Amino acid sequence: MISRRETLGFAAALAAGPAFARTEKAIIVNALGGLSNPNLQIGRPAGPAADAASVDFDARGLREAKASGLTAVNITLGYVAGPQEPYAYTLKTLDVWDRIIADIAADLTLVRRAADIAKAGADGKIGVIYGFQNSVQIGENLERIDEFAARGVRIVQVTYNLPTMMGDGSMAPENRGLTPLGRELVAGLNRARLMVELSHSGERTCLDAIAVSKAPISINHTGCRALTDLPRNKTDAELRGVAEKGGFVGIYFMPFLNPTSQASAADVVAHIEHALKVCGEDHVGIGTDGSVATIDDMETYKAALAQEHAERKAAGIAAKGERADTQPFVLDLRGPDQFHKLAGLLAARGHSQRVIDKVLGRNFISYAERVWG
Repeated sequence: MISRRETLGFAAALAAGPAFARTEKAIIVNALGGLSNPNLQIGRPAGPAADAASVDFDARGLREAKASGLTAVNITLGYVAGPQEPYAYTLKTLDVWDRIIADIAADLTLVRRAADIAKAGADGKIGVIYGFQNSVQIGENLERIDEFAARGVRIVQVTYNLPTMMGDGSMAPENRGLTPLGRELVAGLNRARLMVELSHSGERTCLDAIAVSKAPISINHTGCRALTDLPRNKTDAELRGVAEKGGFVGIYFMPFLNPTSQASAADVVAHIEHALKVCGEDHVGIGTDGSVATIDDMETYKAALAQEHAERKAAGIAAKGERADTQPFVLDLRGPDQFHKLAGLLAARGHSQRVIDKVLGRNFISYAERVWG
């Protein structure tokens, strides 16, 4: 773990701005994030009550995402949890984002292959990767894998926090692993060349998927349980297994990185460094689990988040470590300069530009090449 003195050093580095200079534009890929303007969420249903048409996306969200240097981002589409009919709701969200991308094609482009990410950056656009955070919208109808792949979906998370017909999520105490249907799902995703994602899975479900998948798999947004023992973080066995299979691990900017559930930039760096130690420098990146836009009124936004937490807790989908007073982001890595701040902090810790570039995005692209082609 990072000492108090080192933490104070992080604060000074953040105040001074990024110690990060380049001669070329960095490739930055957020393996799970968003393009939303969080200020629009205030007063609008969130969590299980959200509607497919309620997209918190506007010109400001786009402007600040572009200002961050973001090259591509995996956004969550489709059913995650709640009262909606999973399949119909998922189709609606795909329709909504198809329209958004078509309407502002000068700024956004859909990513279907790994090469589309670099092209997006070269064209001055942000590549949008369609991803699911559950697979119940597929369910027993495995032919839907091909349907969703044709619609542009490229990442499918096997479970969310709770148990499903596919396997146990991270909050399922039984930790029963993949079901027979879950094994069929993994095989179907392999066949369709879609990413098999295990961020919210239980440990056995993740280890089972590593074992049965014929392609590399990913954990796109997580932390390291060796540093913070919470269910949403992954054990060294899971992290190592993903890396040994040629997969990808993205570290999030979430409260689960600290036992107090109040994470800082120093915690993000500590978890990245642990993942690098366990997985090696070719398999670690970032999946912040958030957008980049600045929040104007933090106190009002915190109140809205407390209400959302109450809804998630009532629905039984909140993870251990979520509280009414926690935020799904790291306060000192918030806003359009978050990626450049992170790069500066990694540089200050002695990481080479090669490793920083890999963490910021190149490792995700290499992983995408192995899965999507």
